Amino acid sequence: MKRKILILPIILFFTLLIVFFYLLVIDRNPSELPSVLINKEVPSFQAKSLMTKKTFISEKEFNGEIILVNFFATWCAPCLQEHQYLKKLSNQRGLKIIGINYKDDPTTALAWLKKLGNPYADVIADKKGHIGIDWGVYGLPETFIIDSKGVIKYRLIGPITKKTYKAFYSKVMEIENL
Repeated sequence: MKRKILILPIILFFTLLIVFFYLLVIDRNPSELPSVLINKEVPSFQAKSLMTKKTFISEKEFNGEIILVNFFATWCAPCLQEHQYLKKLSNQRGLKIIGINYKDDPTTALAWLKKLGNPYADVIADKKGHIGIDWGVYGLPETFIIDSKGVIKYRLIGPITKKTYKAFYSKVMEIENL
């Protein structure tokens, strides 16, 4: 009986060790966190466009084509790293990308885009972060893929990088072919 009592903790220890080791080695991508907005329509909002100075009305803009929505800021280092890949996406397929400048100075954002090149069809100012809250954004950059019906199909948390570009582009193509 004593022998069984001694073996039980050892078995339990090795079981926990195997579970923890498994969790360490599986291929998990923390940038693919679920969003409550997946398969739901784009949140309704109106905001000032930095490019045209007109009011951007989401209901009018998000329909008829695949659109990427990218939340970015000039103070965000990963946004700077991601910028070249957004330009590549906008040039490669002619994808329409809407930038949402999150809690940033509009003048600084325009100068930043002029210096680095502008991959965006339009840039919306979200000075106080209200649009970001409605979209569930909690870190920058975040990029959403919107289908031609104005429905959010995918959310990427973190920057598009050399490592993630092909997978992200494949996701865009997959949604485009639905």
